[in-house]
Amino acid sequence: MEPVVLIIVALLSIAVGFAVGYFYYQNIATKKVKSAEEQARDILAQAEARGREIEVQAKEAALQLRNEVEKELNRKRQELERQEERLHKRQDNLEQRLENLERKERALNKRQSQLDRRANELNNLNEKMLAELERVSTLTREEAKEELLRMVEAEARQDMARVIRQVEADTKAIADRKAREIVTMAIQRVATDQVSETVVSAVPLPSDDMKGRIIGRQGRNIRAFENATGVDVIVDDTPEAIILSGFDPVRREVARLAMTRLISDGRIHPARIEKLVAKAQEEVNQVIQEEGERAAYEAGVHRLHPDLIKLLGRLKFRTSYGQNQHAHAIEAARLAVIIANEVGADVEICREGALLHDIGKAVDHEVEGPHAIIGAEIAKRCGVRPEVVNCIASHHHEVEQESLEAVIVEIADAISGARPGARRESLENYIKRIKALEDVARSFKGVEEAYAIQAGREIRIMVRPEEVDDYTAIKMSKDIARKVEESLEYPGQIKVTVIRETRAVDYAK
Repeated sequence: MEPVVLIIVALLSIAVGFAVGYFYYQNIATKKVKSAEEQARDILAQAEARGREIEVQAKEAALQLRNEVEKELNRKRQELERQEERLHKRQDNLEQRLENLERKERALNKRQSQLDRRANELNNLNEKMLAELERVSTLTREEAKEELLRMVEAEARQDMARVIRQVEADTKAIADRKAREIVTMAIQRVATDQVSETVVSAVPLPSDDMKGRIIGRQGRNIRAFENATGVDVIVDDTPEAIILSGFDPVRREVARLAMTRLISDGRIHPARIEKLVAKAQEEVNQVIQEEGERAAYEAGVHRLHPDLIKLLGRLKFRTSYGQNQHAHAIEAARLAVIIANEVGADVEICREGALLHDIGKAVDHEVEGPHAIIGAEIAKRCGVRPEVVNCIASHHHEVEQESLEAVIVEIADAISGARPGARRESLENYIKRIKALEDVARSFKGVEEAYAIQAGREIRIMVRPEEVDDYTAIKMSKDIARKVEESLEYPGQIKVTVIRETRAVDYAK
């Protein structure tokens, strides 16, 4: 029985334990539930309080917004009332203006009617006056009209002359100032040495005894030298010197080199002369090539035809009025570049045109025609672009200038040749040029006398006032300047001044 009792006791113990645990945990759960309910009631109370607070805040915000909206509406209402008031005032003003305009229109219509009536009266009166004038003056209306037109034309000519003088004065002042700036700057930026040469070359001798050796037996040495070089040898009384004369500067340079070496060597005979002349020719050809390349390099012109390079080099031995044409070409190219940069022209066309503008002078003693046309033809055959060819051909106005670059090339050529010390001319040529200048001026009708002054840089023309009026004097100055440009050759520019003077003379008796 004991095991059964133990089991029962154990079971009872377990049952009692379960019962005790159940009631314990039930009590704990009940407490937790009550605690949770209390917390829930607290939270609900807080939420209700928060909700009432939010509701109060919302009502306050709504009230504030309502007040702001009402204020904005009141402001807009007042603004609309002010605008409406302004519109009413403006409408009243417009109506008043319209009434004034209608009143003025009625007055103008009335005035126009009066003017029309007066115009008709004046026309009728004018017709009567014209008829009476025709009767009294024995002139028809057409004749009177022609006389009136002549009077009006004379007055218009005088007014036009005054306007032309004023415009010319203003334009000349502006143009002169700008031109002086450009030209002065161009000249200041270009500095080249000019070599003055003539058509003869003097070769110094160690003594006058050398003259006989140069002439040779029965003149064979001098004949051989002249035949080999194409240059005349002048042996005169000039002490310790002989003269080489020739128009071809290249041949003259070859002759000078050959003669100098013959004198230094002392062995002068026909065979030696031919040998040294040939050697001198080779050296001069080399100099021509080098000088041509140097000119192109200094002017900044590249890819020139070899024939043009050689012609540029030949200009080293060519002068015009004492100015070396090789240096003149380089100087003109530099001046043209400066002027082109200042006025916005094509620099490369100006550069190449100015460098080649006198290229025809290298062969003008061999080819007939003006050197500008000769140079243009050579440049055209050598593939130079047409714009540059026109610059070459037109720089002395043998052909028409087609571009601003052609004008710039002409200006650069004139600046280089006209600056002090650049050129010189003989007294005979100077006198001829002065006389030709005065003859051109005297060839115009109405000219009483003409005088070239300022070394031919200015010509003053006195006209007969009874034959030449102010307008004709202005036109005459332009015509004379144009004729001088077309018929004469001169360095720089010539100022043409036409003077018209009227004198009234009487005597008290």
